[in-house]
Amino acid sequence: MTDKPVTLAAVIGAHGVTGEVRLKLFGEGVKTLSSHTSFNDGGLTLKAVRDDGKGGAIARFAEVPDRSAAEKLRGTLLSVPRSALPPLEEGEYYHADLIGLAAVSDTGEALGTVAAVENYGAGDILEIERADGRRFMVPMHSEAVPEWNDERVVVTSEFADV
Repeated sequence: MTDKPVTLAAVIGAHGVTGEVRLKLFGEGVKTLSSHTSFNDGGLTLKAVRDDGKGGAIARFAEVPDRSAAEKLRGTLLSVPRSALPPLEEGEYYHADLIGLAAVSDTGEALGTVAAVENYGAGDILEIERADGRRFMVPMHSEAVPEWNDERVVVTSEFADV
């Protein structure tokens, strides 16, 4: 795997007047985020983070002294290098590792490239972009995607939108 940045959260707004920010979490909660102290190649240093009770978090960064500075961070993605993340167990993956992989059918047909990994609540879904720009979605479970590695994902023909 390359050491590309992996986004763990996004700043969605200011919280209060002391420089705290509200975060949308993309990882497995506050515990995952709090295991890192530096984000965006050292641009932001995490001083404190807590659960907001709504599936997000409230954070304080050393570089953000007040509400005005916090407001300027709205839309900022909080990323860490891939190497800073814990190793994966068998069958696990990071979304960032799948994006950009070639997608092929189980019969060997080139399908396109994984453009995004979405999750609308029922599990991860791969969005695959064909060479002509059209996209289709495939659920990321063993019936639809029986295998993947560092180079490609294999999609079962019945899910391959052929």
